[in-house]
Amino acid sequence: MGWGDLGVFGEPSKETPNLDQMASEGMLFLDFYTANPLCSPSRAALLTGRLPVRNGFYTTNAHARNAYTPQDIVGGIPDSELLLPELLKKAGYTNKIIGKWHLGHRPQFHPMKHGFDEWFGSPNCHFGPFDNRALPNIPVYRDWEMIGRYYEDFKIDLKTGEANLTQIYLQEALDFISKQQASQQPFFLYWAIDATHAPVYASKRFLGTSQRGLYGDAVREIDDSIGKILKHLQKLGISENTFVFFTSDNGAALISAPKQGGSNGRFLCGKQTTFEGGMREPAIAWWPGHIPAGGVSHQLGNVMDLFTTSLSLAGLQPPSDRQIDGIDLLPAILQGKLIDRPIFYYRGNEMMAVRVGLYKAHYWTWSNSWEEYSKGIDFCPGQNVSGVTTHTQEEHTSLPLLFHLGRDPGEKYPLSFASDEYQRAMEQISVIVRQHKATMVPGEPQLNVCDKAVMNWSPPGCEKLGKCLKQPKSDPKKCIWPH
Repeated sequence: MGWGDLGVFGEPSKETPNLDQMASEGMLFLDFYTANPLCSPSRAALLTGRLPVRNGFYTTNAHARNAYTPQDIVGGIPDSELLLPELLKKAGYTNKIIGKWHLGHRPQFHPMKHGFDEWFGSPNCHFGPFDNRALPNIPVYRDWEMIGRYYEDFKIDLKTGEANLTQIYLQEALDFISKQQASQQPFFLYWAIDATHAPVYASKRFLGTSQRGLYGDAVREIDDSIGKILKHLQKLGISENTFVFFTSDNGAALISAPKQGGSNGRFLCGKQTTFEGGMREPAIAWWPGHIPAGGVSHQLGNVMDLFTTSLSLAGLQPPSDRQIDGIDLLPAILQGKLIDRPIFYYRGNEMMAVRVGLYKAHYWTWSNSWEEYSKGIDFCPGQNVSGVTTHTQEEHTSLPLLFHLGRDPGEKYPLSFASDEYQRAMEQISVIVRQHKATMVPGEPQLNVCDKAVMNWSPPGCEKLGKCLKQPKSDPKKCIWPH
């Protein structure tokens, strides 16, 4: 979902009344970012509080390539990483993930081996349907075992876009919250629905109800579901004791637009890129009785901050034996303070850009390769900016491209290299980048090796369902990442 998909951010159809109300009752973040312009690395960053280049969710197979966790990926979240639910257990929390995990699907990467007590959802995205011969359909798990597969037991109609998955995920959330409230148990719920990811889907009640087509139908259903979750917290009398945060894993996928992709508002490009459209996200914090209603913050935030902020709420300290990139946002949320911090924009193993205050410096630019672009794959449709949205990897480390995001949020007008403003801003930014690079210790890359033998052929529980598939012979290969 993109920054421009909510009514409160200016989406013209105004079809997100619940999220808009959530913002009016809580705090809207205008400058909130993901840690990577792609799904898996950003989720790894959210749950570890660390940049993907530190937690292993990147590739070294080619420079600055976006990589995620398709079925044939061998790697996943390493045991050495400490995830938010593992740490919250120390404060007595019960933890559940609903929806897409995407941090590795092999048994050692199962979310219940990394701090979650319950899981309902899938290890990968709902791409497909696959033929169950060359590629198996994606399993859906309840806790340790699969209970079916997408397109077979959990239907997604690719012709109409109808699927009941968001309603199933909603009911799972309501039931979990009720159960924890009844037992007076503190809880962490990670509600990771994926209806706005192509192939987009919505349930029958929402199909055809949006001015924006099927994508808008999916957004409307997510909005309605979040409204029901917030009302449920209020009905149970625990809303004033529950911190809720809404955001996205990356910008809208303009490659799927306009039918299957959203809006990034005034920002340049979308998912897969380190331009603002790829990494600036809608973000709302809600905590009645604590967060002043109608707040708007210009605090530079990042999904990694949810790790540190959540620990702070639970009275815990972040681990001291590793570099944590997330900061505690509570002073910004509760007291309106602005915390000085940079935002680093990574693509794979390369720091592409950095934001300090209102200035953003690009050290590398690249939208997507000429080879992919010539096939019709375009991450910046209708947004070509000469010298900025490049189709080759362009290095600017000796003379970075600099933008003032207050005057130019669309990154269309680089500041003149000869200007005093450029010189002053780059003096400050250069010091921050030097310090960052000097202390950067990359983790072991998890997204380098692919093997068809590790795909979802025979997940735990497949025997009971008669849904085990024949596994091919192991043949590990270097993963190819075109983007």
